[in-house]
Amino acid sequence: MKVIITGTTGMVGRGVLIECLESPNVEEVLVINRSSLQMQHPKLKEVIHKDFFNFSSIKEELKGYDACFHCMGVSSIGKKEEEYHRFTYGITEELAKTLYTINPEMVFNYVSGEGTDSTEKGKLMWARVKGKTENMILNMGFKDAYMFRLQVILPLKGVKSKTAWVNAFYFIARPFFGLLEKKKNNTTSVNVGLAMINSVLFGTDNKLLENEQVNKLAKN
Repeated sequence: MKVIITGTTGMVGRGVLIECLESPNVEEVLVINRSSLQMQHPKLKEVIHKDFFNFSSIKEELKGYDACFHCMGVSSIGKKEEEYHRFTYGITEELAKTLYTINPEMVFNYVSGEGTDSTEKGKLMWARVKGKTENMILNMGFKDAYMFRLQVILPLKGVKSKTAWVNAFYFIARPFFGLLEKKKNNTTSVNVGLAMINSVLFGTDNKLLENEQVNKLAKN
């Protein structure tokens, strides 16, 4: 399969990228970034794109792919709903619409979060926006789509967060990763990547995947 990945400068996206590059089931990986990863690999292609609110200029380069793993995201901390909606729903909608016009037979996976509000009416702003984003993707008409409602993710294989305090937490917790991995409500960057790949290869009836379901799908 050939896959597109966004957000590979972040912890989740980088973990997914590593698993895709290592997987014999993935033939080619295209990453879309604002700045270069400075990474070389026979499977890897990179498109530097500055305007994530408009993908029309790179539309030709997005053709021929079987899946998109949309791992890009922003924190809601310090943002009003209008701004958070623009960067969460707006970017995702533009990407999904562009890819759907190219190939509606794609699988589109979206990194969401545990507690996302599918009703779009709850009290938590981020949960409403994420819920609206999930619903838009699920109703777009893709061959298949999965919402990865992640919570605690243990970074493996050298994967790091872009947030300093998160890295500090993981540094302190690393000696306990073996125990933490055994908890069904926790997952790892490896399992997220494997589950993304397996969602395309095998699929699953459950379209809303929390950590426990991600771990199960990773083992297929």
